[in-house]
Amino acid sequence: MKNDSSDTVRWPERLAVFFVVLALSLFVFVVLSHFRPLLPKTADLVTRIVTAVVLLAAALAARRTERLRKYWQIIFALFVGLLAISVDYKLLLGQRVGSLLHVDPNSPAGWAVDKLGGELTVVIIVVGLTFAMGGNLASLRIKRGRLALGLAVGLGTFALAALTAVPLAQFMFNANNLTLARILPWTPWLLVFVLANAFGEEVLFRGLFLGKLEPFIGRLPASLLVALPFVFMHYGVPYTTEQFMFVGVLVPLAFCWGWLMQKTDGVWASVLFHAGMDISIMLGMFSNLSGA
Repeated sequence: MKNDSSDTVRWPERLAVFFVVLALSLFVFVVLSHFRPLLPKTADLVTRIVTAVVLLAAALAARRTERLRKYWQIIFALFVGLLAISVDYKLLLGQRVGSLLHVDPNSPAGWAVDKLGGELTVVIIVVGLTFAMGGNLASLRIKRGRLALGLAVGLGTFALAALTAVPLAQFMFNANNLTLARILPWTPWLLVFVLANAFGEEVLFRGLFLGKLEPFIGRLPASLLVALPFVFMHYGVPYTTEQFMFVGVLVPLAFCWGWLMQKTDGVWASVLFHAGMDISIMLGMFSNLSGA
C-alpha cells in the first residue's frame, strides 16, 4: 500500500494547515470572486492588490526561511489563484474578443466566446506562473495519468449527465421551451462553454492545490478543503432558485471531482464529469437568452 506522506505530519499541524488555508481560500475565491465579488468596486480593487502583494511576499519569504519553506508553495498557489481570477475579472478577454468578432453577447455563441476567453486567461496565468517557479504541467495534473480509466469514467459520466440534462434543466435551472429544434444549433457553443469552464475550474482549484496540500493533510481532507471554496463561490448563483438543493448536490460533486483527479492522477475524468454536469445549467441559461 502506498504511504501517505501526511502520516508524518502531526495532527495539530494538519488542523492548522487545513483551517488557515480554508480561511485564506474563502477570502480569495469568495470575497474576491471573479463572479460576484462581495466588496464595493474601489475597495475590491485595493483589496485585491494588497492581498496579492502580501501573499507573494509571504510565499517568497517562506521559501527563504528554513522553518517555513515547506509551506511556500501553498501560499504561492493562493497568490496564483488570486492573480488569475483578478486578471480575468478585470481584463474580460472573452467579451473583448466577442466584440471584435461582432458576436451577439446575448447569444449562446457570445457566452461561449466569453467563457473561452476567461478560462484561457486563468489557465495561461496558472500554467505560466507554475513554470516560472519551477513547476510543470504534471504538478497541475495536466498529464496522461491513468488515461484509460480517466477517459472511461469521464466519458461515461459526461454521457449520463447529457442524457439527463433536459429534465434537470427544467427542474433546477429554470429552462423553458427546450425543444430539439432549439437545442441542436446551441450544441457547438454548449460544448465549448462547458468544456472550457470545466477545464479552467479544475486546473484553478484541484490542479493547482491538491498536490500541494496532500503532503500536509492527506488526500481526502485535501479534496474536501479544495471543494469548500469552490462550492461557496457558487452559492447565490442567479441561474437556479433551488439554492440549498444546488449546494447540497455540488458539495459531493466537488469532492468527487477531487477524488477522481487523485485516483486517475490526471485532470481528464474530473474535467469531463464536471463538463457533463454543466450541460443542464447551460441549457437553462441559453433557453432564457434574448438572442437564443
